[in-house]
Amino acid sequence: MQHMNSEAQHDFDRRSFLQATAGTALLASGNSLFVSSLAAAENAQQADAASKLIVHTRISRNAEPQLDALVESWMTPVDQFYIRSHAPNPEIDRGSFRLQVVGQVERRLDLSLDDLKSGFTNVSAIATMTCAGNRRSEHSAVKPIKGVQWREGAIGNARWGGVRLSEVLKKAGLRDSAKHIWFDGLDKVDYRGGTIPFGSSIPIEKALADSKEMPGALLTTHMNEKPLTPDHGAPLRLVVPGYIGARSVKWLGRIVVSDRPSPNHYVATAYKLVEEGTKLEWAEGGPLYRYPLNSVICTPATGGKLKAGKATVTGYALPPGQAETTIARVGVSTNGGQTWTRANLTSAARQFCWQLWKAEVPVTPQTTDLMVKATDSRGHTQPATVNWNLKGYMFNAPHRVKVDVGG
Repeated sequence: MQHMNSEAQHDFDRRSFLQATAGTALLASGNSLFVSSLAAAENAQQADAASKLIVHTRISRNAEPQLDALVESWMTPVDQFYIRSHAPNPEIDRGSFRLQVVGQVERRLDLSLDDLKSGFTNVSAIATMTCAGNRRSEHSAVKPIKGVQWREGAIGNARWGGVRLSEVLKKAGLRDSAKHIWFDGLDKVDYRGGTIPFGSSIPIEKALADSKEMPGALLTTHMNEKPLTPDHGAPLRLVVPGYIGARSVKWLGRIVVSDRPSPNHYVATAYKLVEEGTKLEWAEGGPLYRYPLNSVICTPATGGKLKAGKATVTGYALPPGQAETTIARVGVSTNGGQTWTRANLTSAARQFCWQLWKAEVPVTPQTTDLMVKATDSRGHTQPATVNWNLKGYMFNAPHRVKVDVGG
């Protein structure tokens, strides 16, 4: 493939982005997409009244579960699954909805929900989804960061039902120039005085990386064997096992096959690891894709009061988003990492899925905190520290919980 100079590249990306955005706007109109700020606020308030979640923002819905509730089940109930949105939930008419597939394909597709259900193989897969900003509050403790102050609950494990992205792409016919797949949602995100759709893209290799157990990516209509809810992207959501949640676009309305990553803001200039925020840093930083190895103590809670002797500690561990990689072991320390007690893994080891764990550890009145770290099946262990970054992404140093141990 020929390489463009930076000026030509900028012009191409700008044209492509404007075309994709305009196309999405037209599609949104065709789908009877109407978003009322007042209605969105009222709906959000009603939902929050019955919510079991910690609500961070309401109109653009952002919420996470309490940690003790999160690890009650390996499969996360929908009402305990974190919600991440950059705009109010769009109102989409299911009857007129059409998924567009365009770009470097032999034939354009305009697929209704019935077309997806009847024209392709219906499959399901269990996969954990986590926000790149999970544990952002720990970055903010070092230096304040703007954005949703996620604790440790921006994660969940669910069964996703739908059709393989690869099947849809095969029907459209991929041209040799196809290298990346773009995805645009039907939401309207405020951006520089206008609105844009939330978007993502993934390399073609990931889109086609199907295995017997797991699709490379899934166009989902169901979550835990029930239709998607608006908070989780109804009627159609992309799910990309192993990738940060930002790549799993909600309210999916448009797929573009291209020879380059999407110029959408959330690929080109967000979800990157930068420290200073210079133009050069943003330009040279690559998009985040795979989530990192991580583990969290869910009980006891920070500030919990314990009795001297044996204490029960529970939590989750997430292998990195790499195929054929699972959790090998989890260790809990009560003395700042000098010694470790091996935890019992209480759920099965599966790629792209978290494991829950439980440990019985000795505590004394001198114990001030608990700490956890995980090691994956490739021998990698969580780093002792992570560098602060401007957006507060990918925090995966060992998780610590302060405790108060009585005599």
